[in-house]
Amino acid sequence: MNNLWGGSIAEAAKALNSSIGTDSRMWREDIAGSLAHAAMLTDRGIISQADGAAIKAGLEGIRADLESGALAIDMTAEDIHTFVEMELTARVGDAGKRLHTARSRNDQVATDLRLYTRGQIDVLLGLIRDAVSAIRHKAAQYADAVMPGYTHLQRAQPVTFGHYLAAWGMMLMRDAGRLTDARKRLNQCPLGACALAGTTFPIDRNATAAALGFEVPCLNSLDAVSDRDFCVETLAALSLLMAHLSRMAEELVLWSSLEFGFVTLPEGFVTGSSIMPQKKNPDMAELIRGKTGRVNGDLMGMLTVLKGLPLAYNKDMQEDKQALFDGLDTAALCLSVLAPMVEGMQPHPEAMRKAAGAGFINATDCADWLVAHGVPFREAYAVAAGLVHQGKPLEDLTLDEYRAAHPAFDETVYAAVDLDACVKRRHLPLADELAALERFATGE
Repeated sequence: MNNLWGGSIAEAAKALNSSIGTDSRMWREDIAGSLAHAAMLTDRGIISQADGAAIKAGLEGIRADLESGALAIDMTAEDIHTFVEMELTARVGDAGKRLHTARSRNDQVATDLRLYTRGQIDVLLGLIRDAVSAIRHKAAQYADAVMPGYTHLQRAQPVTFGHYLAAWGMMLMRDAGRLTDARKRLNQCPLGACALAGTTFPIDRNATAAALGFEVPCLNSLDAVSDRDFCVETLAALSLLMAHLSRMAEELVLWSSLEFGFVTLPEGFVTGSSIMPQKKNPDMAELIRGKTGRVNGDLMGMLTVLKGLPLAYNKDMQEDKQALFDGLDTAALCLSVLAPMVEGMQPHPEAMRKAAGAGFINATDCADWLVAHGVPFREAYAVAAGLVHQGKPLEDLTLDEYRAAHPAFDETVYAAVDLDACVKRRHLPLADELAALERFATGE
């Protein structure tokens, strides 16, 4: 297949120059952009009605054949844009050669990439909603299951499993907000910027932008073809999303271990050992945790490609797609696993309760009781610490033992150190949290 630019390239350089192995996935976006461009050229009288109709029919035929499998992408083409245009010309003749009027591959590529990224962000937002829905459902089921909250991975204060899971939902909602912001900023159309300086033809940039669902055309033609901020911003949002997924995965690994025993992961999301028949390894959670580094690498790779480029387009920017596509694919894959894994996991409230009762996580409540009875906090802290050092659960201490530690104690201290009471007094707003998660998951 010939190159669009009409020259030849050394055989040894073909693999380096070719991008169709990466960008072939954008064939739908390339055809959509070409249809919008051809319609605008026709409406403006830049090409004839007959040529416009032939181009439209040809592109729609290529799209239908690709969708049905009747046409295969020629992987020897330089890129997907070359393939589509050459295939179009083969089908409709000279009319196909007129499609590229008032367009460069520079603005064409930038448009396709924005369209593809916008669509994939929408997919990710749907997957995040699915994950939040699964988390909300499980949190509502176990709203009252008392468990230890941790700092430094040490038992700290009592919370509920529902409240804990709701924290995961809050992280994911912020991730969705960042992706939504990135989507809004990328939703500008580069078509009409051409190579870098616009075109002498009387095109209508607003028409092509509207036809493709963009809010506005890009204002500056140099920036339109050289901007890859949207790739960086999307990858940055994905990196933070993956960091959150990694933290959740780490907790699932810990909680499903025999040492914790807080949850059992569903059968379809664990694997066995090749030599130890008793093992159920949390491999899916571990892989989510591991793939976070991959997306971080995609972000750093994208930043490094851009760091020294002068305006406008440079061939270095062909490397944007591998990083961006890998980040999008990886995040989508991990999210698609997280939702059913959370939905199918079996929590064990009795194990959580046992852990909560064994770690003196009501010590702060004991100190707070003293403060409420007139004892300065630092003195109350020291008294509670002394009781903890005795090694006996606070709820099992006798009143005499309490009074030996401080004369202010009376029998009402037992209500203060009761685990359920400790949680209830904290006024954890789980109902509000669940409502927020529900609103997000349902798109309200």
